[in-house]
Amino acid sequence: MSLAPGLTATAETVVTPENCARAVGSGAVDVFATPMMIALMEEAAARAVEPFLGEGETTVGTRVDVEHLAATPPGMKVRATAVLERVDGRRLLFRVEAFDDRERVGSGTHERVIVRMERFLQRAGEKRLP
Repeated sequence: MSLAPGLTATAETVVTPENCARAVGSGAVDVFATPMMIALMEEAAARAVEPFLGEGETTVGTRVDVEHLAATPPGMKVRATAVLERVDGRRLLFRVEAFDDRERVGSGTHERVIVRMERFLQRAGEKRLP
């Protein structure tokens, strides 16, 4: 099987004080942080396509457009799902959602690009300050 729409994967975590908004600097409340929800969605998307990449290839996130719909308190589980909707050369577009134990808490789209890991890291290293 190759990269084609319909590939899907999930990622999950439990909300802890370390991944709450107060701890990551995205707010003053102890609920699951939006940046952590986005990271979970990205993890699911990367997992969906990883088995189908060529040797030395990986994906990097390039765009996120999500709504954080509901707060999730510490102790609850959050599960993100990603479904590959479109393949446009190296560009991959996913539909992403997140759910806690009660309801859907996030929804949107996420774009990733396939890169050659060695070349990508080399180019990133060229940007380092002397």
